[in-house]
Amino acid sequence: MVKKFAVIGFLGAKLDQPIQKFAEQRWSAWRPSVSICQQEDIVVDKYELLHAPNEEKLLNTVTGDIRSTSPETDLQTHALKVKDPWDFEEVYASIHEFAINYTFDLEQFDYLIHITTGTHVQQICLFLLTESRHLPGKLLQTSPPRRKQRGNTGPGRFKQIDLDLSQYDAIASRFSLERKESLSYLKSGIETRNADFNRLIEQIEKVTLATNSPILLSGPTGAGKSQLAKRIYELKRNRQQLSGKLIEVNCATLRGDQAMATLFGHTKGAFTGATSARPGLLRSANKGMLFLDEIGELGADEQAMMLRAIEEKRFQPVGSDELTESDFQLIGGTNRDLKADVKSGKFREDLLARINLWDFRLPGLAERREDIEPNLDYELELFATRTGRRITINKEARLKFLKFANLPNSSWNANFRDLNAAVTRMGTLAESGRINVSDVKQEIERLETQWYSAEESPDVQIDLLKEVLNQPLDEIDRFDQLQLGQVIKVCRESKSLSDAGRRLYQVSRKSKKQPNDADRLRKYLAKFGIHWKNIN
Repeated sequence: MVKKFAVIGFLGAKLDQPIQKFAEQRWSAWRPSVSICQQEDIVVDKYELLHAPNEEKLLNTVTGDIRSTSPETDLQTHALKVKDPWDFEEVYASIHEFAINYTFDLEQFDYLIHITTGTHVQQICLFLLTESRHLPGKLLQTSPPRRKQRGNTGPGRFKQIDLDLSQYDAIASRFSLERKESLSYLKSGIETRNADFNRLIEQIEKVTLATNSPILLSGPTGAGKSQLAKRIYELKRNRQQLSGKLIEVNCATLRGDQAMATLFGHTKGAFTGATSARPGLLRSANKGMLFLDEIGELGADEQAMMLRAIEEKRFQPVGSDELTESDFQLIGGTNRDLKADVKSGKFREDLLARINLWDFRLPGLAERREDIEPNLDYELELFATRTGRRITINKEARLKFLKFANLPNSSWNANFRDLNAAVTRMGTLAESGRINVSDVKQEIERLETQWYSAEESPDVQIDLLKEVLNQPLDEIDRFDQLQLGQVIKVCRESKSLSDAGRRLYQVSRKSKKQPNDADRLRKYLAKFGIHWKNIN
């Protein structure tokens, strides 16, 4: 069924006004509300004309001309309760009331919202209510003819505007480019290859630009939480969403009576040694961002004060009877399981509920091994920036390092800190500014010594197996014992069966159209009579 057209628009107190000198000349003027019904390419079947209560004279003239021009149009007028057409609150409320009380027949009509007439405030309100779908239609923009013709200007031009911007190629291309630039910025320009990580960054980018709500970045030490927090701040600052500073603090360094004063400030004489007043880190973050790394290390008193500061944007400096205000965005960083800390009473449940509205877990380097190579190049660039020495790595040395880096037992315990340290050592020792195979061999030995300490020895893993196995170890091949020990270790470091499966099958899962890592891991453990619930 071909739908009919229905137009909703305002009577234009200026543009719809006819020429007054000679009544018959009113047809020589371009009048938007009338011209819509004069178009040859569109038939207006229904017209809902909104107007202010004091415009009856103009309304009668315009409605008469519309009925004369287009007798087939069902014209209805609606007087809105608006005293001041330039009062945004009043205008928006009146159009909103019309929209929620009007019965839209979307099966029979396509609705066009005319935004050419009315005050600028009325036009903006029509746009907003169309964008929010309170007025379920497309925008209709009319304009006068390009050239005035003597005696008759004609009906002018019209254009339908769909608010789905993806339909406009130039606009869509520009937004796509801006999006890619934002994503690249959050990744420090590194062309990361891990699909899960890239999807995570896409989510973070959307949240970063859409809200100032608290964000919680979790993940192992060295996974890049601090670096990402800085990038989030810089991206928001570049988009004019923040005007204040980025204030960073490692909560693990806050201890004793000084913790409250450092965070919330203090007055002069508040305690011994307080020779002058101090604003505190929260006050310094006003209009900016506060990054609390290791937020799980905050003490009970600091947690209570922080909760109030987040909810009310107010807090009380040490020694003061007055409240201080600070409006900041909070990013928390942690490598702890804060939900477990809530259960054990170490962390406030209400504070966690406020800071984990957006909770993003950054994977460790071992969970995204395909990103080691681009990060190797990034670290070489950082080394050049820090030292002023441009270092390269020859092809054989690169292949040897990457082969070692991607071995299952290359644990990368400290994540990107390990990689940064490795590049720093190799770059420092590289002769003639080029890392060779010998440099890589030495670094591999250092990393193996560092990673495979006594507590990570096979004997310790055997003890781990004894805790979860229901059968004697001598019934399992030594090869299976070593492999199973590594699997159990990864499982204990993971938050779920699926998480452990993704880490353990990171390479082979790529060849499967529908990888079910959790099921594969469950079946592997079942071979030895082990269930996930018995591991943690």
